[in-house]
Amino acid sequence: MANITPLGDKILVKRLEAEEKTAGGIVLPDTAKEKPKEGKVIALGSGKLLDDGKRGHFQVKKGDRILFASYAGTEVKVEGEEFILMPEEDVLAVVKS
Repeated sequence: MANITPLGDKILVKRLEAEEKTAGGIVLPDTAKEKPKEGKVIALGSGKLLDDGKRGHFQVKKGDRILFASYAGTEVKVEGEEFILMPEEDVLAVVKS
């Protein structure tokens, strides 16, 4: 995995792969695939700096499967792998298995 440490309230997310087929079984070409808004938390920063000088706690943890906003974060490519760096506030939900 990438050797990236997010800062502050940022999290590092690996986007999950797009679906290859529709629910009806139609195979989608790469150009028709919508980027999934779902990913896995790879790393966490140190937490948001609060007014009292302490660090806030994250609601997500490493390994969580999450849903995030369409235009969340910044896409980065490290050692050939694509990741998204985003503030925790861009996370909409944690997917329970």
